[in-house]
Amino acid sequence: MKTLTIELPLESLPLPTELPDNFSDEVRFLLALKLFEQGRITSGKAGRLSGMGRIEFLLAVSRAGVPVVDLSQDEMDAEFAQ
Repeated sequence: MKTLTIELPLESLPLPTELPDNFSDEVRFLLALKLFEQGRITSGKAGRLSGMGRIEFLLAVSRAGVPVVDLSQDEMDAEFAQ
């Protein structure tokens, strides 16, 4: 598997004593969440990026307050008309 390393200045992060043990998992989820929210990756790719399955990721997205579906008013009207 290919990986990407991101260099971050330590002084911009919380103090090491404030970082949770699963900080890297949290960062991967937040990155996946933002890319998904912007429509740049699918929920399946976002799930893989965050180390979850697609459904688990979508449930976590919903708990984070991010809409899972982004429909226009016309699309919603058409969906509910059926």
